[in-house]
Amino acid sequence: MKYLITIVLLSCILGAMAQRKIDFEKLDSPIIFRGDYKFAYRDPAVVFHNGVFHLYFTVVERATDEGYFLYTGYSRSNDLMHWSFPKIITPRDRTLNYSSPGNVVRYDDQWIICLQTYPQPNMEVWGNNDSRIWIMRSNDLENWSEPELLKVKGNNIAIEEMGRMIDPYLLEDQDVAGKWWCYYKQKGVSMSYSYNLKDWIYCGNSHAGENVTVLSKNGEYVMFHSPENGIGVKRSKSPIQWGADEQLITLGQVDWPWAQRRLTAATVIDLTGNKNIGKYIMFFHGGKHDDRVPVRNCHHNASLAIAWSDDLINWEWPGK
Repeated sequence: MKYLITIVLLSCILGAMAQRKIDFEKLDSPIIFRGDYKFAYRDPAVVFHNGVFHLYFTVVERATDEGYFLYTGYSRSNDLMHWSFPKIITPRDRTLNYSSPGNVVRYDDQWIICLQTYPQPNMEVWGNNDSRIWIMRSNDLENWSEPELLKVKGNNIAIEEMGRMIDPYLLEDQDVAGKWWCYYKQKGVSMSYSYNLKDWIYCGNSHAGENVTVLSKNGEYVMFHSPENGIGVKRSKSPIQWGADEQLITLGQVDWPWAQRRLTAATVIDLTGNKNIGKYIMFFHGGKHDDRVPVRNCHHNASLAIAWSDDLINWEWPGK
């Protein structure tokens, strides 16, 4: 009986700790994981569940033969300051290189994460034309199923004819329950929809950069995407009709040596309704200049970082 009471009390204490208020003033650096010449941390995706931030991201390993292995990494935190050591959740396979998680959504009593393959079997700098987008499923946000290909161009299109596609992001339509959009990089941002995450209808493309995130709220859709540098912002009443950027966000890049080469790949989650947080939180990565690496090679010295906002327009970060 005493043992049971102890377990219950411990569970209550841990639950209370997990739900404690986030003190943004205590964050002393925007960097979550700092990259270097050997390892880089890129392309974040995050979900907040039961008081815990579950962070997924690309881990890039520079191999001894100068090629690259890409993985999807995982870390967790309940205060945005202390993060668990990154855990690799995808295989070490250069012909696949599962990476660039877009986001995590709840669907059919499971968690769904979307991600890409980025094959570089022949020492390519970029993922080759076999790059495709996938989902994995989980019951606990840590252990994931085998990847399932998203045939976002339609079931009648052969896999080899789908074309190179990367950086997926899933969003439920705010007006049509059960209708899911998939945004992905192909000829700008391409868009498809499905009612079961298996059968997809392609709806065309629009001008945008990579690593798209789309938030929906109060009859509006807000897109964050990555142009050549910075974070572009588009707004629309429609999930598929996108005009020009209304804003270009570069945060503190001018003062950040670790992000001087490029600031990019932002994802934003809406926690304004959570009394312990009350913010929009942005996760992104910045790249550092390195004379040993060609300018267009983005795989080295990339660091994951954080910023936050009350209105999606004005942004704050540690040390601002």
